[in-house]
Amino acid sequence: MSLTFCNVHFTQQPQSIVYVSGSLLKKLKLSGKKKVNLRLGADRIYASVKPIRKPGNHLYLASGVRRGIRVPKTGSIFLRSLNQNDEVQIGPLIGVLSDGPTSSAQQPFGSRTGFIKSLLREGSRMCYIFAFTPRDINWQDETVNGFFLNESGSFYRQRVPLPDVVYNRLPSRRAETTTSIHQLRERFIRRRIPFFNWSFFNKSDIYRLLEHDAAVNRYVPESIINPTGDQIKDMLERHSIVYYKPSGGSLGNGIYRISYVPQSGYFVRYRKKSGNALQKFGSFGALMRTLQRRHGHGLRSYVVQQGIRLIEVDGCPIDFRFHMHKNGRNQWAVVGIGAKKAGKGSVTTHIKNGGSLLTPQQALTRAFGAKGEEVLRRAKQVAVTLAESIERHHEHLIGELGFDLGIDKDENIWMFEANAKPGRSIFKHPQLKVEGRASIQHILDHCMYLSKFRRREEA
Repeated sequence: MSLTFCNVHFTQQPQSIVYVSGSLLKKLKLSGKKKVNLRLGADRIYASVKPIRKPGNHLYLASGVRRGIRVPKTGSIFLRSLNQNDEVQIGPLIGVLSDGPTSSAQQPFGSRTGFIKSLLREGSRMCYIFAFTPRDINWQDETVNGFFLNESGSFYRQRVPLPDVVYNRLPSRRAETTTSIHQLRERFIRRRIPFFNWSFFNKSDIYRLLEHDAAVNRYVPESIINPTGDQIKDMLERHSIVYYKPSGGSLGNGIYRISYVPQSGYFVRYRKKSGNALQKFGSFGALMRTLQRRHGHGLRSYVVQQGIRLIEVDGCPIDFRFHMHKNGRNQWAVVGIGAKKAGKGSVTTHIKNGGSLLTPQQALTRAFGAKGEEVLRRAKQVAVTLAESIERHHEHLIGELGFDLGIDKDENIWMFEANAKPGRSIFKHPQLKVEGRASIQHILDHCMYLSKFRRREEA
């Protein structure tokens, strides 16, 4: 297999002919060949080869070829010579799966439109990349009516074959559990099209994956899925603080911080529509009756987790969002870290709940002084180890993870949550803009890896 970067041009001839410059013929090992199997995504066409005298790597596609495999545009692109049946693959063709309002031409993917535009803008320099929704797929003829980005930054629609790789950024946890989305994923897998970031994680699933892995279970606070009242009371007596949170929640919704102070009672912090709330209970029974009234007598779909006394800045707890990516060599890397400082009285560090964002260096220097850099280095190692463990135990492709990690005053590192589709709010910090661009580049590099469009030295 060889990989070559070339310039693709269109001609008006109706035949199925490709015109190939001399140097490109040699690189593709097509010298003397009369025919070539040309492939884009899932489409293939058998075309005649005509050499032309032109310096550099140039490929001219007659209109019959362009229509036959739906090549979206001219410009620089990779050619992958497979040396079997004289097959040459153009691409890669990468699809970004998302969803959004059907009525908006400017914001077809809602609040994710800006991120998707950044992906398409950067990706167009190395591949054919488009965004699409589940409604845009025609499974009968195996095509997608994709959203491409033009040079002025506006979307235009073009029908292309099924892609070489799908990056899943479907935004709704609820939608991903529907039969239609499950069938969509399975259809891609049956066609051997890599589909990465399969679905949102459920907290309880991640705890189950890691609890028997000796390499990482010491980083996970004690957690009980679907706890009984007796189990919650026992954890409170042993740890003084627990977090009670929904298995499938996000953005800090539905989370309670429960603390037990002997001779004083039970104190519960949580988020209401009107803001942060603090409620005191004189007995554990009164606390449990309130939780059961709000969330059902069986307390199903909830997790109770050991509370950790985190490092603080200005008297407010700090935790860290580690944004992880697979790179072009299929290795995990820490790409961005944001230190999240809880708002006064908040049960979580989420920005929407009054939290604020710092760089990890700012937070750790305040907490540990000169030792902060060493603590950060160890936290990065732990994050990579956690990502490798989750990937090892998970049955589907993962290319991106977000970890919420905490560090206590004894420098112990704890993992509270793992997210399969992490938000990108940390990259809004002025000092994390470079990391935001690196995140996009890592996504594209991993797509290149999964599509097998990578140079031999990178394989």
